Amino acid sequence: MTKKEKIAVILDLLYENYGPTKCYLNHENPWQLLVATILSAQCTDDRVNIVTQDLFRKYTSIQDFAQADLAELERDIHSTGFYHNKAKNIIACCQKLLHEFGGEVPSDLEALTSLAGVGRKTANVVRGNWYGIPSIVVDTHVKRVSNLLGLTKHEDPVKIEFDLMKIVPKEKWIDINTQMIAHGRKICIARRPKCEECFLFPYCIGGQKRSKTKKKT
Repeated sequence: MTKKEKIAVILDLLYENYGPTKCYLNHENPWQLLVATILSAQCTDDRVNIVTQDLFRKYTSIQDFAQADLAELERDIHSTGFYHNKAKNIIACCQKLLHEFGGEVPSDLEALTSLAGVGRKTANVVRGNWYGIPSIVVDTHVKRVSNLLGLTKHEDPVKIEFDLMKIVPKEKWIDINTQMIAHGRKICIARRPKCEECFLFPYCIGGQKRSKTKKKT
């Protein structure tokens, strides 16, 4: 089986089991998605959704965040972790959105990554989930699953992103993000993978190696 044939089968199985794309971060507009994604660094989506439920009632616009008191915002987002840097970045990000982008969240990758706290991952979440621009988001689940399946040999998220862009059809870029995340949460769990339940096991180099090692011991 060629790599092209393998990825086609994997994509079909992921779609069959997890369906079309779905963003796990609750939001009603692009700036809410941007803020939520900044908060999601080193934090679960579930926790972020709990925090933003009240946060977006308190701060109802980009201007509200731009004018926020740093210490107060830190308290508001404390439970997401790394709250000092996140609060500082959110304020700076929203100030730049107001002053340089007319209060609109840009869709351009270079413009998005010029904002405080926004790297390629965060930018691609916004581009794909709000603007529908084909983008691959490499989070911890996508990184792990991609390596186990032999779709990349890299650990660096940017290199993984470009590896996947080469082999995954562009129209599948958005879907594969949330499908791999769902798989990483449900079956390919980092510390306790359920290889015996995994529909991707026949194509999983890492899983098969782990299984052979277990049998030997």
